[in-house]
Parts: sequence; C-alpha cells; structure tokens
Amino acid sequence: MGKEHKASIDGDQWAHCVRERGWLWDVAAGEASGAPVTLILAHGAGAPMDSSFMNDMAARLAGHGVNVLRFEFAYMAQRRVDGVKRPPNPAPKLLEAWREVHAEVRRHVAGKLAIGGKSMGGRMASLVADELAADGLVCLGYPFYAVGKPEKPRVEHLAGLKTPTLIVQGERDALGNRAAVEGYGLSPSIEVMWLVAADHDLKPLKASGFSHEQHLEAAAVKVSSFLAGL
Repeated sequence: MGKEHKASIDGDQWAHCVRERGWLWDVAAGEASGAPVTLILAHGAGAPMDSSFMNDMAARLAGHGVNVLRFEFAYMAQRRVDGVKRPPNPAPKLLEAWREVHAEVRRHVAGKLAIGGKSMGGRMASLVADELAADGLVCLGYPFYAVGKPEKPRVEHLAGLKTPTLIVQGERDALGNRAAVEGYGLSPSIEVMWLVAADHDLKPLKASGFSHEQHLEAAAVKVSSFLAGL
C-alpha cells in the first residue's frame, strides 16, 4: 500500500479531489504505525499557499511525519488567475471556506485531522476549531493585534478555546510580542512556543545567535510532536 493510501480512505479519489480543487498535498514521510496526523494549513493575508514560507514548512512537517494539505481562500485564488492583488475576503467568507475545506478533507482522509495556518490563516482556523471539532489547532505567527495596537487584542475567543492548540510565535512579532501576549488570558488548552528574537515570519535577529533555518526546523519539530500527541 503506497504512502498516499495510508492516510486516505480512497487514494485515487483523494488525488482527484486535490487536483480538481488546485490544492497542495505533502505526504508524510516514514512508515509510522497507524495513520499519520493530517494538518490543513492555510496561508496568511498577503502570500499564497505556495509562498517560500508555506513550501518550506509543509516540506519540513511532511519530513517529520505529518500529512499537510494546503488550500487558498477565494481572494488569493483569484489573484492566481488575474494577477491582481486584493485584500482578504470578509471574515464570514473566510470562515465558510474553512468549513467547506475541512468537510471535504474529512470525507477522504482518515485519522486525526488538525487545522491551522500562517498568521491570518491560523486566526481564522482558531475561530472555527471548536465548531468543527478539530483534533488540534496550529498557528504559526498568530496576529494577536494589528501592528502598533497591542492594547486592542483580538483574543476574546481564545480565552474559552477548547481545541488543543499550539501557537508558534516570535518573541518580537509585531502582531504579538512576548511581553504583550503573556499578559493576555488565554485558554489552558493553548500552548505557546516562543522563538528567541524572532519576527512574524519566525526569523530571528542575527545577534540572537539563531538562524532562520534553526527556528523553522525547531517549529516543525515542535508542531509534529504536538500533533503526534493528540
């Protein structure tokens, strides 16, 4: 049985589904016992599902035994067609996209199914995680507040979140630095992994002694370990 079949109910149908919708599917490496966890990973507000960050993280996670499914919200998919940059769709449309993608993936893929994303993609996932009964939630660079407005956090729903959650955050993230975030009342279901001197893309200051490569790999190792423990 091929690797693609290990996590899917019907490998041929799943492959057709992925192609038809223009999604990206990174298959978990290795021969771990049981079906590997699958993570649906959404992009951030300004970059597509195949940005260098998304490509890198999906490959790293697959290398650590996680299946990764990437999709694009409607506004980003349209940019791919006409090349015109536009702002994200209104939140209700983004949330509906999450519901539709999750339902379709759940139809085909067996085993644990987690959701998450980079920045906005992760925030939108956090808003539907409990509703969808996701097995886990992974946020890479969570936008806790708009740039320069830590006094106006967007965290109300995070206080009561029940889904097991991992947030990987740079200590100097302009959308959620450590000093500000540690003052918020987050649900006990949320674990925050802090990356030393890192920004919103998890890139550290050179003076920190860490490289971007080291931080990305540390994030991938932590995420895969978190998902394996669900």
